[in-house]
Amino acid sequence: MQWSKLLSRKRIGSSQEPSTSTVRTDFQRDFDRIVFSSAFRRMQDKTQVFPLSRVDYIRTRLTHSLEASSIGRSLGTLVGEQIIKHHGLEQNEASDFGDICAAACLAHDIGNPPFGHSGEDAIRHWAQTAKYGEPRVAVLSDSEKEDFLNFEGNAQGFRILTRLQNPDNPGGLQLTCATLAAFTKYPRESFLGGSNFGGVSAKKQGFVAEDRERFTEVANEVGLIRRDPSRAIWFRHPLAFLVEAADDISYRVIDIEDGFRLGYFTLDEVMDLFWPILPDRAKQEQRLNRISDDKGRVEFLRAKVINEAIGQAMSCFLDHEEEIMTGKFDAPLLSQVPATESMGRLISVAKDRIYNAQEVVGIQTAGFQVIGELLERFSETLDDIAMHGDKALARSRMTSHLISKQFVGPDNVPSQNLYTRLLRLTDYVAGMTDTYAVSLYKKMTGISLPS
Repeated sequence: MQWSKLLSRKRIGSSQEPSTSTVRTDFQRDFDRIVFSSAFRRMQDKTQVFPLSRVDYIRTRLTHSLEASSIGRSLGTLVGEQIIKHHGLEQNEASDFGDICAAACLAHDIGNPPFGHSGEDAIRHWAQTAKYGEPRVAVLSDSEKEDFLNFEGNAQGFRILTRLQNPDNPGGLQLTCATLAAFTKYPRESFLGGSNFGGVSAKKQGFVAEDRERFTEVANEVGLIRRDPSRAIWFRHPLAFLVEAADDISYRVIDIEDGFRLGYFTLDEVMDLFWPILPDRAKQEQRLNRISDDKGRVEFLRAKVINEAIGQAMSCFLDHEEEIMTGKFDAPLLSQVPATESMGRLISVAKDRIYNAQEVVGIQTAGFQVIGELLERFSETLDDIAMHGDKALARSRMTSHLISKQFVGPDNVPSQNLYTRLLRLTDYVAGMTDTYAVSLYKKMTGISLPS
C-alpha cells in the first residue's frame, strides 16, 4: 500500500473535487459532519457499559467516542510526524493523520444497537432462534443470511455513514475514502464460502452484502490489498490499527475509572491495576500525594496510563510499518506492546467485577426481550403488508405506523425482497436509543399506555 493513495480525499457519492483549503481540511470536515449527524447524537443514550445509568458521570457511547477520538487524534498525529519524515510526504501534514483517526474514532461505535454489545447478541439471537425471525432468515443464503446470523455493529456503522444518514445523498454523509477505510476495522463481507483467513482484520465483517460495492469503491480508491480474488476481503487500512488502539486504550482504562466511581473498585485496587503500566512510579507518587481526593487521584493515574499506552502503541506501529503496508502484520497493536499483560489485566478484572455485575447483566438480559420482541412483531407486520397490501391485517396496518417511513420503503410500501425488508428493519431497531427501545416495547406490549 502507498500513503499517497491511503490518504485519499475523494468523497464517496460526490463528484466534487477535494478542497484546496488548509484552514479547514477535508478530514476536518469529515469530523464535523459526524458530530452534527443525528446518529452521533443518539449515542448519548446508548450503553457503553452501564445500561440506563442514572449517574450523570458515567460514560455513554457518546462520551466514550469523544474520548477515543481525542486519543486517536494524538496517536495519529504522532505517527504522522514520523511517517512524513520517513517518506517525505511534503503534500501532507501530520494533522491529516490525526484528523483521519479522530473522525474514524468518533464514528467507531455509531452502528452499535441499544444495550451495547448485548444488543448485537440480541439481534443475532432473534435471527437464529425466534419463532418468526429464524425461518425468515433461514431462507436467505451466503452473506445475506450471515448479515443477520452474525449481526455486527461495525458493519451497521458503515451503513449509517454511507447510506442511512442523509439518505437522499448518494454516499450518505459523503465522507472521504481515507476516513471510511480507517473506520473499517474488518474489511470483509460476512460470508467467505468456508475459506479461513487469519489475522484480526478478518475476525468479523465490516459491511453487509448490500454495501459490498460501496466498500469495494473505497478499497480501490485508497489501494487496500485484496486477500482473495473471488471474495470481498482486504487487508486493513494502516490507520485502522491506530483507530483500534485508541478504542482499546479508551475502554480498558476508562471502564476501570467508571467502575471506581460506582463502587466496584477501591482506590488501592485501581492503583494496583494502573501502577504496572507506568514508568517512574516514584515520580508519579510524589505528584499523586499532592492530590487530596480519591477521585482526583484516579483521574490523574488514568491520564498517565493513557499517555503511556499512546506512546507504546505509536512505537509499535512505527516498528511494524513495513509489515503493515504489505499486509504481513495483522494483529492489534496493544497485543504487541510492552504493557500487553498489564493492559490485558484491565479487561479480565473488568469482566469479573463490572461486565458481569448483577445490575448490568440484569438490564442486558431484559434488552434481549426488548430487541427480540420489536424485531419479531415488526418483521411479521412488514411481511403481512408486503404480501397482502391493503388486505393486510388491521393490526399490521396499525403497527406499521410505529416504524419510521425511511425504514419501511419508498412511498411507505415494504420491499418485495425479503433481505431488503429485514435489512431495513434491523436498520431501524439498531438505530434506537436504549430509552426509546424500552419505551416502544412497553407501548407495543401494553405495559405502558398513554394517559
